[in-house]
Amino acid sequence: MATDPLRGVQVLDLTNVLAGPFACHQLAHLGAEVIKVEAVGRGDLARNLGADPELSARGMGISFLAQNAGKRSITLNLKHPRGKEVLRKLVQSADVLVENFRPGVMDRLGLGYDALKVKNPRLVYCAISGFGQTGPWADRPAYDQIVQGASGVMSVTGEADGTATRVGYPLADTVGGLTAAMAVCAALNASPRGAFIDVPMVDAVLATMGWVVSNHLIGGVTPQRQGNENPTSAPSGAFQCADGLLNIAANKDEQWHLLANQLGRADLLDTPDFATREDRKRNRLRLRAELETVLTTRPATAWADALNAIGVPAGAVMTVPDILRHPQISGRDLLARFMDTPGLDRAIELMRVGVMLDGERPSVATPPPALGADSADILKALGYTANDIESLRAEGVT
Repeated sequence: MATDPLRGVQVLDLTNVLAGPFACHQLAHLGAEVIKVEAVGRGDLARNLGADPELSARGMGISFLAQNAGKRSITLNLKHPRGKEVLRKLVQSADVLVENFRPGVMDRLGLGYDALKVKNPRLVYCAISGFGQTGPWADRPAYDQIVQGASGVMSVTGEADGTATRVGYPLADTVGGLTAAMAVCAALNASPRGAFIDVPMVDAVLATMGWVVSNHLIGGVTPQRQGNENPTSAPSGAFQCADGLLNIAANKDEQWHLLANQLGRADLLDTPDFATREDRKRNRLRLRAELETVLTTRPATAWADALNAIGVPAGAVMTVPDILRHPQISGRDLLARFMDTPGLDRAIELMRVGVMLDGERPSVATPPPALGADSADILKALGYTANDIESLRAEGVT
Protein backbone atom coordinates (compact mmCIF):
# COMPACT_ATOMS: atom_id res chain seq x y z
CA MET A 1 0.00 0.00 0.00
CA ALA A 2 2.99 2.35 0.25
CA THR A 3 2.78 3.51 -3.34
CA ASP A 4 -0.99 3.14 -3.85
CA PRO A 5 -2.69 4.62 -0.77
CA LEU A 6 -5.88 5.27 -2.79
CA ARG A 7 -6.32 1.64 -3.80
CA GLY A 8 -10.02 0.78 -3.77
CA VAL A 9 -11.11 4.36 -4.46
CA GLN A 10 -13.07 4.83 -7.69
CA VAL A 11 -12.97 8.22 -9.40
CA LEU A 12 -15.24 9.38 -12.23
CA ASP A 13 -13.28 11.87 -14.34
CA LEU A 14 -15.70 14.06 -16.33
CA THR A 15 -13.04 16.67 -17.06
CA ASN A 16 -11.39 18.14 -20.11
CA VAL A 17 -8.04 19.58 -21.19
CA LEU A 18 -5.77 20.09 -18.15
CA ALA A 19 -6.81 21.18 -14.64
CA GLY A 20 -9.33 18.37 -14.11
CA PRO A 21 -7.43 15.64 -15.99
CA PHE A 22 -4.28 16.60 -14.08
CA ALA A 23 -6.10 16.33 -10.75
CA CYS A 24 -7.44 12.89 -11.63
CA HIS A 25 -4.03 11.85 -12.96
CA GLN A 26 -2.51 12.50 -9.52
CA LEU A 27 -5.24 10.35 -7.94
CA ALA A 28 -4.58 7.56 -10.46
CA HIS A 29 -0.86 7.55 -9.66
CA LEU A 30 -1.76 7.19 -5.98
CA GLY A 31 -3.75 4.05 -6.70
CA ALA A 32 -7.30 5.20 -7.48
CA GLU A 33 -9.27 3.55 -10.27
CA VAL A 34 -10.08 6.44 -12.61
CA ILE A 35 -12.84 6.10 -15.19
CA LYS A 36 -12.68 8.88 -17.73
CA VAL A 37 -16.16 9.77 -19.00
CA GLU A 38 -15.82 11.39 -22.43
CA ALA A 39 -18.17 12.86 -25.01
CA VAL A 40 -19.23 10.45 -27.75
CA GLY A 41 -17.29 10.92 -30.98
CA ARG A 42 -14.87 13.58 -29.80
CA GLY A 43 -13.75 12.94 -26.23
CA ASP A 44 -11.47 15.21 -24.24
CA LEU A 45 -10.47 18.28 -26.29
CA ALA A 46 -6.86 17.59 -25.29
CA ARG A 47 -6.95 14.54 -27.58
CA ASN A 48 -6.60 17.01 -30.46
CA LEU A 49 -3.97 19.27 -28.89
CA GLY A 50 -0.19 19.14 -28.72
CA ALA A 51 3.03 19.61 -30.64
CA ASP A 52 2.57 16.58 -32.92
CA PRO A 53 -0.22 17.19 -35.49
CA GLU A 54 -0.27 13.52 -36.52
CA LEU A 55 -1.02 12.34 -32.99
CA SER A 56 -3.63 15.08 -32.57
CA ALA A 57 -5.35 13.90 -35.75
CA ARG A 58 -5.50 10.38 -34.29
CA GLY A 59 -7.21 11.62 -31.13
CA MET A 60 -4.11 10.86 -29.07
CA GLY A 61 -2.60 14.34 -28.90
CA ILE A 62 0.41 14.94 -26.69
CA SER A 63 -1.64 17.22 -24.44
CA PHE A 64 -3.94 14.25 -23.75
CA LEU A 65 -1.13 11.73 -23.34
CA ALA A 66 0.56 13.90 -20.71
CA GLN A 67 -2.05 13.43 -17.98
CA ASN A 68 -4.30 10.50 -18.78
CA ALA A 69 -2.17 7.39 -18.31
CA GLY A 70 -3.66 4.82 -15.97
CA LYS A 71 -7.27 5.79 -16.71
CA ARG A 72 -10.03 3.84 -18.45
CA SER A 73 -12.25 5.56 -21.00
CA ILE A 74 -15.99 5.29 -21.54
CA THR A 75 -17.93 7.53 -23.93
CA LEU A 76 -21.35 8.80 -22.84
CA ASN A 77 -23.81 11.30 -24.23
CA LEU A 78 -24.89 13.01 -21.02
CA LYS A 79 -27.68 14.87 -22.81
CA HIS A 80 -29.40 11.57 -23.63
CA PRO A 81 -31.66 10.06 -20.95
CA ARG A 82 -29.94 6.69 -21.22
CA GLY A 83 -26.53 8.35 -20.94
CA LYS A 84 -27.66 10.01 -17.73
CA GLU A 85 -28.91 6.64 -16.53
CA VAL A 86 -25.47 5.10 -17.08
CA LEU A 87 -23.73 7.91 -15.21
CA ARG A 88 -26.11 7.55 -12.26
CA LYS A 89 -25.28 3.84 -12.11
CA LEU A 90 -21.58 4.66 -12.17
CA VAL A 91 -22.09 7.14 -9.35
CA GLN A 92 -23.70 4.54 -7.12
CA SER A 93 -20.39 2.69 -6.74
CA ALA A 94 -18.03 5.65 -7.14
CA ASP A 95 -16.23 7.47 -4.35
CA VAL A 96 -15.37 10.64 -6.25
CA LEU A 97 -16.67 12.60 -9.24
CA VAL A 98 -14.57 15.41 -10.71
CA GLU A 99 -15.92 17.81 -13.35
CA ASN A 100 -14.77 21.11 -14.82
CA PHE A 101 -17.82 22.30 -16.71
CA ARG A 102 -18.96 25.87 -16.28
CA PRO A 103 -20.98 26.32 -13.06
CA GLY A 104 -24.57 25.20 -13.49
CA VAL A 105 -24.02 22.89 -16.48
CA MET A 106 -24.27 19.68 -14.47
CA ASP A 107 -27.33 20.96 -12.60
CA ARG A 108 -29.08 21.72 -15.88
CA LEU A 109 -28.34 18.17 -17.00
CA GLY A 110 -29.91 16.86 -13.80
CA LEU A 111 -26.51 15.51 -12.76
CA GLY A 112 -25.35 18.07 -10.22
CA TYR A 113 -24.26 17.30 -6.68
CA ASP A 114 -27.71 17.61 -5.13
CA ALA A 115 -29.12 15.08 -7.62
CA LEU A 116 -26.23 12.64 -7.45
CA LYS A 117 -25.83 12.58 -3.68
CA VAL A 118 -29.31 11.08 -3.53
CA LYS A 119 -27.86 8.10 -5.41
CA ASN A 120 -24.72 8.06 -3.29
CA PRO A 121 -24.59 10.14 -0.07
CA ARG A 122 -20.88 9.24 0.32
CA LEU A 123 -19.95 10.85 -3.00
CA VAL A 124 -17.13 13.38 -2.97
CA TYR A 125 -18.06 15.77 -5.78
CA CYS A 126 -15.31 18.14 -6.97
CA ALA A 127 -16.15 21.00 -9.33
CA ILE A 128 -13.17 22.81 -10.85
CA SER A 129 -13.80 26.12 -12.59
CA GLY A 130 -12.02 29.34 -13.42
CA PHE A 131 -13.67 31.55 -10.84
CA GLY A 132 -15.81 29.37 -8.60
CA GLN A 133 -19.47 28.44 -8.32
CA THR A 134 -20.54 31.89 -7.10
CA GLY A 135 -19.54 35.50 -7.65
CA PRO A 136 -19.85 37.99 -10.54
CA TRP A 137 -17.35 36.05 -12.71
CA ALA A 138 -18.77 32.57 -12.05
CA ASP A 139 -20.14 32.17 -15.58
CA ARG A 140 -16.97 33.31 -17.34
CA PRO A 141 -15.06 30.74 -19.38
CA ALA A 142 -11.54 30.29 -18.08
CA TYR A 143 -8.30 29.25 -19.67
CA ASP A 144 -4.93 29.18 -18.01
CA GLN A 145 -3.69 32.51 -19.35
CA ILE A 146 -6.98 34.21 -18.46
CA VAL A 147 -6.54 33.08 -14.86
CA GLN A 148 -2.84 34.00 -14.80
CA GLY A 149 -3.83 37.51 -15.80
CA ALA A 150 -6.82 37.79 -13.47
CA SER A 151 -4.94 36.45 -10.44
CA GLY A 152 -2.12 38.98 -10.65
CA VAL A 153 0.51 36.42 -11.64
CA MET A 154 1.24 38.12 -14.96
CA SER A 155 1.53 41.52 -13.27
CA VAL A 156 4.50 40.28 -11.21
CA THR A 157 6.15 38.21 -13.96
CA GLY A 158 8.67 39.70 -16.38
CA GLU A 159 11.38 42.33 -16.33
CA ALA A 160 10.83 45.43 -14.21
CA ASP A 161 10.85 47.71 -17.25
CA GLY A 162 8.95 45.28 -19.49
CA THR A 163 5.37 44.19 -19.95
CA ALA A 164 3.37 41.66 -17.96
CA THR A 165 4.32 38.10 -18.95
CA ARG A 166 2.65 34.72 -18.53
CA VAL A 167 4.51 31.95 -16.75
CA GLY A 168 5.94 29.63 -19.39
CA TYR A 169 3.75 26.61 -18.57
CA PRO A 170 0.05 26.30 -17.60
CA LEU A 171 0.57 27.34 -13.99
CA ALA A 172 -3.07 28.07 -13.17
CA ASP A 173 -4.35 24.78 -14.60
CA THR A 174 -1.67 22.81 -12.79
CA VAL A 175 -2.08 24.55 -9.43
CA GLY A 176 -5.85 24.20 -9.77
CA GLY A 177 -5.46 20.49 -10.45
CA LEU A 178 -3.12 19.93 -7.52
CA THR A 179 -5.46 21.87 -5.23
CA ALA A 180 -8.38 19.72 -6.35
CA ALA A 181 -6.45 16.49 -5.80
CA MET A 182 -5.42 17.64 -2.31
CA ALA A 183 -9.01 18.55 -1.43
CA VAL A 184 -10.34 15.23 -2.73
CA CYS A 185 -7.82 13.30 -0.64
CA ALA A 186 -8.81 15.32 2.43
CA ALA A 187 -12.52 14.66 1.80
CA LEU A 188 -11.86 10.94 1.36
CA ASN A 189 -10.20 10.95 4.77
CA ALA A 190 -13.31 12.43 6.44
CA SER A 191 -15.88 10.25 8.13
CA PRO A 192 -18.61 10.06 7.11
CA ARG A 193 -17.66 10.88 3.55
CA GLY A 194 -19.65 13.06 1.20
CA ALA A 195 -18.76 16.61 0.19
CA PHE A 196 -19.11 19.25 -2.48
CA ILE A 197 -15.70 20.74 -3.31
CA ASP A 198 -15.57 24.06 -5.14
CA VAL A 199 -12.10 24.68 -6.65
CA PRO A 200 -11.77 28.03 -8.43
CA MET A 201 -8.46 28.18 -10.30
CA VAL A 202 -8.07 31.88 -9.47
CA ASP A 203 -8.44 31.14 -5.73
CA ALA A 204 -6.00 28.24 -5.96
CA VAL A 205 -3.38 30.42 -7.64
CA LEU A 206 -3.83 33.33 -5.23
CA ALA A 207 -3.44 30.94 -2.30
CA THR A 208 0.04 30.04 -3.57
CA MET A 209 1.09 33.71 -3.79
CA GLY A 210 1.41 34.12 -0.03
CA TRP A 211 4.50 36.32 0.10
CA VAL A 212 3.43 38.52 -2.79
CA VAL A 213 -0.10 39.00 -1.46
CA SER A 214 1.06 39.51 2.14
CA ASN A 215 3.55 42.19 1.10
CA HIS A 216 0.51 44.11 -0.11
CA LEU A 217 -1.95 43.23 2.67
CA ILE A 218 0.46 43.66 5.55
CA GLY A 219 3.30 45.76 4.17
CA GLY A 220 1.23 48.07 2.01
CA VAL A 221 3.47 47.37 -0.97
CA THR A 222 1.99 47.03 -4.45
CA PRO A 223 3.70 43.97 -5.98
CA GLN A 224 5.82 44.76 -9.03
CA ARG A 225 7.71 42.81 -11.67
CA GLN A 226 11.22 42.00 -10.46
CA GLY A 227 12.58 40.01 -13.38
CA ASN A 228 15.12 37.51 -12.09
CA GLU A 229 15.79 39.46 -8.91
CA ASN A 230 14.68 38.22 -5.50
CA PRO A 231 13.06 41.28 -3.88
CA THR A 232 13.69 39.98 -0.37
CA SER A 233 17.48 39.77 -0.59
CA ALA A 234 20.66 40.52 -2.53
CA PRO A 235 22.73 39.12 -4.08
CA SER A 236 19.92 36.76 -4.97
CA GLY A 237 18.83 36.17 -8.56
CA ALA A 238 20.13 35.03 -11.93
CA PHE A 239 23.69 36.10 -12.81
CA GLN A 240 25.51 35.96 -16.14
CA CYS A 241 28.32 33.41 -16.39
CA ALA A 242 30.59 32.49 -19.30
CA ASP A 243 27.98 30.25 -20.94
CA GLY A 244 24.62 31.17 -19.45
CA LEU A 245 22.77 32.13 -16.30
CA LEU A 246 23.44 31.01 -12.74
CA ASN A 247 20.91 31.36 -9.93
CA ILE A 248 22.52 32.40 -6.65
CA ALA A 249 20.60 32.75 -3.39
CA ALA A 250 22.98 34.34 -0.90
CA ASN A 251 20.11 35.28 1.38
CA LYS A 252 22.01 35.18 4.68
CA ASP A 253 24.87 37.47 5.69
CA GLU A 254 27.17 34.49 6.15
CA GLN A 255 26.36 33.29 2.63
CA TRP A 256 27.14 36.74 1.26
CA HIS A 257 30.53 36.65 2.99
CA LEU A 258 31.27 33.18 1.65
CA LEU A 259 30.29 34.23 -1.87
CA ALA A 260 32.43 37.37 -1.88
CA ASN A 261 35.47 35.46 -0.64
CA GLN A 262 34.96 32.59 -3.11
CA LEU A 263 34.87 35.07 -6.00
CA GLY A 264 38.00 36.82 -4.76
CA ARG A 265 36.01 39.99 -4.06
CA ALA A 266 36.47 40.33 -0.32
CA ASP A 267 36.84 44.07 -0.98
CA LEU A 268 33.07 44.23 -1.48
CA LEU A 269 32.55 43.24 2.16
CA ASP A 270 34.14 46.55 3.21
CA THR A 271 32.07 48.63 0.81
CA PRO A 272 29.50 50.67 2.79
CA ASP A 273 26.90 50.38 0.04
CA PHE A 274 26.89 46.59 0.51
CA ALA A 275 27.26 46.43 4.28
CA THR A 276 23.76 45.26 5.25
CA ARG A 277 20.95 43.32 3.58
CA GLU A 278 19.01 46.54 3.01
CA ASP A 279 22.10 48.24 1.59
CA ARG A 280 22.64 45.38 -0.84
CA LYS A 281 18.97 45.42 -1.87
CA ARG A 282 19.10 49.16 -2.58
CA ASN A 283 22.28 48.78 -4.63
CA ARG A 284 21.59 45.38 -6.16
CA LEU A 285 22.34 46.43 -9.74
CA ARG A 286 25.78 47.79 -8.84
CA LEU A 287 26.45 44.66 -6.79
CA ARG A 288 25.41 42.46 -9.70
CA ALA A 289 27.82 44.24 -12.03
CA GLU A 290 30.69 43.73 -9.59
CA LEU A 291 29.99 40.03 -9.14
CA GLU A 292 29.56 39.37 -12.85
CA THR A 293 33.08 40.65 -13.56
CA VAL A 294 34.19 37.37 -11.96
CA LEU A 295 31.26 35.07 -12.70
CA THR A 296 31.62 35.59 -16.47
CA THR A 297 35.04 33.95 -16.37
CA ARG A 298 33.70 30.41 -15.81
CA PRO A 299 30.72 28.26 -16.88
CA ALA A 300 27.58 28.31 -14.75
CA THR A 301 27.84 24.61 -13.80
CA ALA A 302 31.40 25.09 -12.56
CA TRP A 303 30.36 27.98 -10.35
CA ALA A 304 27.34 26.01 -9.11
CA ASP A 305 29.59 23.16 -7.96
CA ALA A 306 32.06 25.52 -6.30
CA LEU A 307 29.46 27.61 -4.51
CA ASN A 308 27.33 24.72 -3.27
CA ALA A 309 30.48 23.10 -1.89
CA ILE A 310 30.98 26.04 0.47
CA GLY A 311 27.33 26.41 1.44
CA VAL A 312 26.13 29.09 -0.99
CA PRO A 313 22.95 27.88 -2.76
CA ALA A 314 23.43 28.07 -6.52
CA GLY A 315 22.28 26.32 -9.68
CA ALA A 316 22.67 26.76 -13.41
CA VAL A 317 19.56 27.76 -15.37
CA MET A 318 18.90 24.58 -17.37
CA THR A 319 16.73 23.69 -20.34
CA VAL A 320 14.01 21.06 -20.04
CA PRO A 321 16.03 18.53 -22.10
CA ASP A 322 19.08 19.20 -19.90
CA ILE A 323 17.31 18.52 -16.61
CA LEU A 324 15.51 15.44 -17.95
CA ARG A 325 18.87 13.95 -18.92
CA HIS A 326 20.49 14.80 -15.59
CA PRO A 327 21.08 11.91 -13.15
CA GLN A 328 19.13 13.84 -10.50
CA ILE A 329 16.00 13.14 -12.54
CA SER A 330 16.91 10.11 -14.64
CA GLY A 331 18.13 8.25 -11.56
CA ARG A 332 14.96 8.76 -9.49
CA ASP A 333 12.33 7.05 -11.65
CA LEU A 334 10.34 10.17 -12.51
CA LEU A 335 9.72 9.14 -16.13
CA ALA A 336 7.60 6.16 -17.20
CA ARG A 337 8.04 4.47 -20.56
CA PHE A 338 5.07 2.88 -22.32
CA MET A 339 5.86 0.61 -25.26
CA ASP A 340 2.30 -0.11 -26.46
CA THR A 341 -0.07 2.82 -26.33
CA PRO A 342 -3.35 2.43 -28.23
CA GLY A 343 -3.31 4.32 -31.52
CA LEU A 344 0.43 4.98 -31.40
CA ASP A 345 3.20 3.30 -33.33
CA ARG A 346 5.95 4.43 -31.01
CA ALA A 347 7.04 4.18 -27.40
CA ILE A 348 6.35 7.24 -25.26
CA GLU A 349 7.75 8.60 -22.02
CA LEU A 350 5.52 10.40 -19.52
CA MET A 351 5.95 12.07 -16.16
CA ARG A 352 5.01 10.21 -13.02
CA VAL A 353 3.81 11.92 -9.84
CA GLY A 354 6.24 14.28 -8.13
CA VAL A 355 6.58 12.44 -4.83
CA MET A 356 8.27 9.37 -3.37
CA LEU A 357 6.50 7.19 -0.79
CA ASP A 358 8.76 5.04 1.36
CA GLY A 359 11.47 5.40 -1.25
CA GLU A 360 9.28 4.36 -4.19
CA ARG A 361 7.66 6.41 -6.93
CA PRO A 362 3.87 5.93 -7.23
CA SER A 363 2.98 5.13 -10.81
CA VAL A 364 0.15 3.92 -13.00
CA ALA A 365 0.65 0.68 -14.92
CA THR A 366 -1.27 1.37 -18.12
CA PRO A 367 -0.86 3.93 -20.93
CA PRO A 368 -3.43 6.60 -21.86
CA PRO A 369 -6.59 4.99 -23.27
CA ALA A 370 -8.04 5.27 -26.75
CA LEU A 371 -11.39 7.06 -26.83
CA GLY A 372 -14.08 4.77 -25.41
CA ALA A 373 -11.69 1.82 -25.24
CA ASP A 374 -13.26 0.52 -22.03
CA SER A 375 -16.91 1.38 -22.68
CA ALA A 376 -18.08 -2.20 -23.17
CA ASP A 377 -16.24 -3.58 -20.13
CA ILE A 378 -17.48 -0.79 -17.87
CA LEU A 379 -21.06 -1.20 -19.07
CA LYS A 380 -20.91 -4.98 -18.56
CA ALA A 381 -19.71 -4.41 -15.00
CA LEU A 382 -22.79 -2.24 -14.44
CA GLY A 383 -25.02 -5.12 -15.55
CA TYR A 384 -25.67 -4.18 -19.16
CA THR A 385 -25.96 -7.11 -21.57
CA ALA A 386 -24.38 -7.32 -25.02
CA ASN A 387 -27.76 -6.43 -26.53
CA ASP A 388 -28.10 -3.46 -24.19
CA ILE A 389 -24.67 -2.19 -25.19
CA GLU A 390 -25.45 -2.55 -28.87
CA SER A 391 -28.66 -0.64 -28.33
CA LEU A 392 -26.81 2.14 -26.50
CA ARG A 393 -24.37 2.40 -29.38
CA ALA A 394 -27.17 2.50 -31.95
CA GLU A 395 -28.79 5.38 -30.07
CA GLY A 396 -25.53 7.34 -29.87
CA VAL A 397 -25.41 7.01 -26.09
CA THR A 398 -21.95 5.45 -26.12
